Amino acid sequence: MRKFTAFACGTGAGLAAYYFQRLRDPRQTVHNSWTNSEKAVSECALWDTNWDFRDPKSLVRPLKNDLPQEQNRYNSELEKQQVKYPRHIILIRHGEYLDEGPCDDNHHLTQRGRMQAKYTGERLHQLGIKWDKVIASNMTRAQETADIILKEIDFDKAKVKSCSYLREGAPIPPQPPVGHWRPEKSQFFRDGARIEAAFRRYFHRAYPDQEKESYTLIVGHGNVIRYFVCRALQFPAEAWLRISINHASITWLTISPSGNVSIKYLGDSGFMPPSHLTNRIPRDAKNVV
Repeated sequence: MRKFTAFACGTGAGLAAYYFQRLRDPRQTVHNSWTNSEKAVSECALWDTNWDFRDPKSLVRPLKNDLPQEQNRYNSELEKQQVKYPRHIILIRHGEYLDEGPCDDNHHLTQRGRMQAKYTGERLHQLGIKWDKVIASNMTRAQETADIILKEIDFDKAKVKSCSYLREGAPIPPQPPVGHWRPEKSQFFRDGARIEAAFRRYFHRAYPDQEKESYTLIVGHGNVIRYFVCRALQFPAEAWLRISINHASITWLTISPSGNVSIKYLGDSGFMPPSHLTNRIPRDAKNVV
């Protein structure tokens, strides 16, 4: 009996040590318990904590030595870089518009597109958000959408910023490729750099001196928003075209003080009547509502 007890205890201790070691490996975590798989977690699935280059530890001069004075200096500087509150970034796609005329100045919202923007403005008003910033692409359809939304929310129109970085474009060649849409490679090089620059400008954790949660409203375009979502959630950027979002829909991303990013809404348009749900450009002006 004693031998059996000793054997059982030894076996249990060995198994406990084995699984403890496995759990310490971030590539394994608890995956095996529910997938029955020994396959390690892919490198691309691991979260990069310093994705915005604002991790406090990356902003502080490293320790020179282990002396108390140096430790105090390091801890004091680290504390000054700590973020206390989250940032909320709410992205709105412009309303339905007609792709008529030779340039952007001719691309005005349809009547349905204007109603879509109004419904979105009403929804944002119902959410009771106090906006810190409102930014809109300088393309006509985004400007018109922003103007309609501003009539419904509490924000000074004079404080709205227009941004050319947010203009529509082709961010990166999609995977899988799409047969009916093949922009020239030069367009990806041109638009991709600009859209990536827009992401870096607007997506980052709060500054250490931010004293409350902040809310930024961005009115832009479908391709840009889908690319932002992939980049913010650290999904492969090439997956952007796998996402579909309706006109004037709401996408809500939150960046926590730790730098973690979560998504609250993705293309939410359930507040609109079904007759106003669209996501493509109408080709026949005669049939536009």
